[in-house]
Amino acid sequence: MNSYLLSIQNVIAAEIKTLEREALLLSSSHLSQVLDLMQNTQGRVVFTGMGKSGIIAQKIVASLSSTGTPSIFIHPAEASHGDLGMITAQDIVMAISNSGESKELVDILNYCKRFAIPIVGITKNPNSTLGKYSNYVLPLPTTPEADPLGLAPTCSTTATLVLGDILTVALMERKKFTKKDFQIRHPGGKLGAILQLVKDVMHTGKNIPLLPENAPFSQVIVEMSQKRLGCVGFVDSLGRLTGVFTDGDLRRKMSPDLFSKTAVELMTHTPKQIAPDVMAAEALRLMNEKKITTLFVVENNKPVGIVHIHDLLRLGL
Repeated sequence: MNSYLLSIQNVIAAEIKTLEREALLLSSSHLSQVLDLMQNTQGRVVFTGMGKSGIIAQKIVASLSSTGTPSIFIHPAEASHGDLGMITAQDIVMAISNSGESKELVDILNYCKRFAIPIVGITKNPNSTLGKYSNYVLPLPTTPEADPLGLAPTCSTTATLVLGDILTVALMERKKFTKKDFQIRHPGGKLGAILQLVKDVMHTGKNIPLLPENAPFSQVIVEMSQKRLGCVGFVDSLGRLTGVFTDGDLRRKMSPDLFSKTAVELMTHTPKQIAPDVMAAEALRLMNEKKITTLFVVENNKPVGIVHIHDLLRLGL
């Protein structure tokens, strides 16, 4: 086996062993109490840590903030020079230190004790300075690092990162965090596009190509040309969507007596439709599956909009 392949396997094996050990530790830890504290805090969850621990802390903050748990990161060195004022009496502090002896954390720990701000320590050593200062400790496994020297943060940072994911997912479940909540916090980029709802992109009002189902064919052609969406929908006397006629239907049904017919004679009954609160990505999937380019958006059997495949492709779906 090539040496680099052996190295890959060794690193992965070491990381897996660490996570298995972490699962056992957390099953008998104060995890439930910490989640209660994070869920019920009236302030924010403040993370801090030095070096690689600080980098992991910033990722956890980003995950929590984007999923309904307001969080911030404070650099321990900056905290000692004024940023302690960012921590309020309503906050809780989550301090990360592999050894639990990072001297840069001392000022934050003393500040929290002075103002009775709850501290959660994330460390390998519950008996360390950090462990003794903390109201609760979430233990990290004491497995060796994965590098040849056993010094570079590898397994320990993975364990911390996964712990952050555990906290994030658990709080999402506790708070019943929805896709709509997620979309509100992610309006930009590819993720924002994926989370758009049909009602966010549909054409509405006078832009919907609609006619009564007894409309003459000449009126159908005018409506299709004016609205420029390649189709016309038809409604009955109660305003319910009953059919659709597309530019494809026009080519297929071309005949000398075409203009003597009414919409109800030409339309496709029970047209494909979608609800306004469905994800835009689902509308695109349905269009691709049915090989169509438009969908009427219907609520209580009545059309409230129409979405064209070009509207969805412009989102980058």
